[in-house]
Amino acid sequence: MYHKNKIESLYDLVTGDEDARVCKEIPEQACNDQPHNFFAYLIANLLGKVADEIASAKLVLPWLFGALGVPALFVGFLVPIRESGVLLPQLAVAAMVRKLAVRKWVWVTGAALSALSLAAMGLTGLSLSGTAAGWALLAALVVFSLSRGLCSVSAKDVLGKTVSKSRRGRLMGLASGIAGSVTLFIGLGIETLGRDAGPALLAGLFLVGGAIWLPAILSFASIREQPGATEGGGNALETALASLALLRDPAFRRFVLTRSLLLGVALAPPFYVLLAQQWSSGLAGLGMLVIAAGLADSLSAPLWGRMGDRSSRTVMTLASGLAGLLGVGMWALAGSGSSLLESPWFHALAYLLLVTAHSGVRLGRKVYLVDMADQQNRAAMVAVSNTVIGVVMLAGGLVGLLGDWMGTAEVILLLAGVSLVAAFYAWRLPEVSG
Repeated sequence: MYHKNKIESLYDLVTGDEDARVCKEIPEQACNDQPHNFFAYLIANLLGKVADEIASAKLVLPWLFGALGVPALFVGFLVPIRESGVLLPQLAVAAMVRKLAVRKWVWVTGAALSALSLAAMGLTGLSLSGTAAGWALLAALVVFSLSRGLCSVSAKDVLGKTVSKSRRGRLMGLASGIAGSVTLFIGLGIETLGRDAGPALLAGLFLVGGAIWLPAILSFASIREQPGATEGGGNALETALASLALLRDPAFRRFVLTRSLLLGVALAPPFYVLLAQQWSSGLAGLGMLVIAAGLADSLSAPLWGRMGDRSSRTVMTLASGLAGLLGVGMWALAGSGSSLLESPWFHALAYLLLVTAHSGVRLGRKVYLVDMADQQNRAAMVAVSNTVIGVVMLAGGLVGLLGDWMGTAEVILLLAGVSLVAAFYAWRLPEVSG
């Protein structure tokens, strides 16, 4: 009983509640388990975020490609594979998830495959180079992305069943904040050791990332999930096609359109990195950007989380607006040939602001979707939304071709314009949080 009270006291401290039994839109039987489930989900979520940062397709993996002498052609496939591999299969995955009354094991399976994929990337970095390494790393990235898709579609469903509405944003914000602090120390290590280190250092990061998934698996497996509805768990393809009918709902359709426009924020980081690489070299430049990313998450995510519990719509609006204004500013500086662009510290600051905006966009749209849906349609809505975004992401990957034609700064301006339009559409969404 003492251990239970201790967990409840910590839960009250973190959430600001005086009563750990505050339950909104979760099964009544799950109320007593909410403090335990809150921290079990929190630990698994933050460890997964740290592992994801170590295997970032926008930062760390491109540096490993360069260190191994992988042809530049392969680099263009990194972000589309990482994002679309997660999103596209989820309609079929959601149909399988709905067959299961207890769905946490889907997440556990995805996490185990993620660990194996990162380990394979690390071993590739230690043993291969050139084109062979490129093919091996892309193959491992495909498996990793599909595995993260299993985690994505099941995690939101488990969250909706085990943690009360108005507490979910705080949980995800806290996880992102702690993970950002850990990422900061990783960046400091890279910055300290990176000037003289070779591919072995980056390969070691991927091996560590794989190992981090193991305690995450144990934590998520300990969640006390009540059995849920299994309606809609028929033939995966038929159910997937039937789920597309959810797009007839005007509110859901507006959310999917807004989320598509928010890709203007998600697609921008590689182009900011490209600008920074023109003035930096080696792993030291990577270290500064990793530090910036860690600071951004640790400082902004808890704030975004608390704001998201009050209004996830406002979070999406502010975050995408910040990214849009930042992009316009970067384009103006590049066009004027400002000496600021010669400073690695300036690029780290710009990347920090961009990651802050991206963190808000991701948290805001996740909380918005979970709060908008209910237990019967949550998994299907997540899957439909993610599948549509996966298709749009593949098309958005063609933005990379514009970089050679228009220039990096011009692509940043284009994505900034899309982000500003997204802010307008996000503000017009109906309020669902609070």
